[in-house]
Amino acid sequence: MENARKSFLEELREQRWDDHRYYHQSRINQSLHFISACSFLCTYALLFTRPVAAALLGWLVAMVTRQSGHFFFEPKGYDEVNQATHEYKEDVKVGYNLRRKVILHLVWGLSPLVLFFSPTLFGIFKTPYTDLSGFIHHTAQMWIVIGVGALLFRTVHLFFLRGVQTGLVWFTKILTDPFHDLMLYRKAPLALFRGELIDPMSGPEYHQAA
Repeated sequence: MENARKSFLEELREQRWDDHRYYHQSRINQSLHFISACSFLCTYALLFTRPVAAALLGWLVAMVTRQSGHFFFEPKGYDEVNQATHEYKEDVKVGYNLRRKVILHLVWGLSPLVLFFSPTLFGIFKTPYTDLSGFIHHTAQMWIVIGVGALLFRTVHLFFLRGVQTGLVWFTKILTDPFHDLMLYRKAPLALFRGELIDPMSGPEYHQAA
């Protein structure tokens, strides 16, 4: 039991480290992740009391800031620090790589359009929306399902690709990322303010983790 627990924690640490060193070199991206982490923690707090507000905050603020850092600011050329190409990093990505993220965000972005033309979403909602408030409420419910569905789909997918433990580790990593990112990237805005656009990843912590 102890060996299994240790193995789980070691893999969690490895997934977090690979995610950081491969996909979070830009100080802008890190700063956006800090903002995203704060937003996600607020989303967690609202989820069971104000789910509509949680869905809107989670997708429109937390996810948009988080993913815009990856799409627009993270370097995509050859990674000198890790001696890896962008293509290699995309291939070994445990969770959602950029290609998968594009598909996920297309589903998310187009879902309100589908609801617009089908107020009951093909019968899923018993009562069709009749005003803007109802439309927003139904959209928020859809977005919660899309978010949970994306998390569970990739987790189960990893069960078959890399094993049950890897899937559960990734599931745990995603749910705890806001807490981890808050601590990891809390100094990124200050580094960015000083003009440091790329994390040098050359300190003692980098070599110790590597």
